Amino acid sequence: METAHDLSPLGLFLAADWVVRAVMLMLVVASVAVWALALDRALRFRRLARDAQALRRFAEDGSPPASENAWAEVLVAAEQAAREVTGESPGDRRHHISGAARLAVTERTAMARRGLPMLASIASTAPFIGLFGTVWGIMNAFTAIAASGNTSLSAVAPGIAEALFATALGLVAAIPAALAFNRLSAMLGEARGAANGAAERLARRLGLAGSGRARMAAE
Repeated sequence: METAHDLSPLGLFLAADWVVRAVMLMLVVASVAVWALALDRALRFRRLARDAQALRRFAEDGSPPASENAWAEVLVAAEQAAREVTGESPGDRRHHISGAARLAVTERTAMARRGLPMLASIASTAPFIGLFGTVWGIMNAFTAIAASGNTSLSAVAPGIAEALFATALGLVAAIPAALAFNRLSAMLGEARGAANGAAERLARRLGLAGSGRARMAAE
């Protein structure tokens, strides 16, 4: 009578050799990291978009943004640039302020983008890591079959199932990582576009305000 094999995920993990176990653990950790990173960045990027709208309202009607606005560096850079070019023409003032504000947007976006390359790396490598575990497991399964001489389906199935489970884990990590990377990249791009629009309006507002003060001083 042949011994029944445990084909549950835990049973497949415990029955695998140390190489396949290491691959499985690596992919489980990668999957957990994908979800944690995706949720964290989604919340951050949503806040970036919301705060960019607040900065735009400030540039349009003077409604002060919250002190903890995620794009506060943009406002600081624009105001500092405005102070540096008080006596220049409105066009030059606006160009200088716009450049400083856009640079601050770029720097803030680069900081926010941290973590996205990890998602891209997991999306591209996890299937191959799982495939390595599958190949290694199938190799061990056929080696054991050759040594025992038992070629029945009940003898072959457990080893093959252990190997294919590694591929499944690779896809479980890779598919959410690819979807999250694409969606988060789009969210960050939208937030950056909104921030750049706010920066242009801020440059126009500060440029006109500075030229008005300059005319008053000249009079």
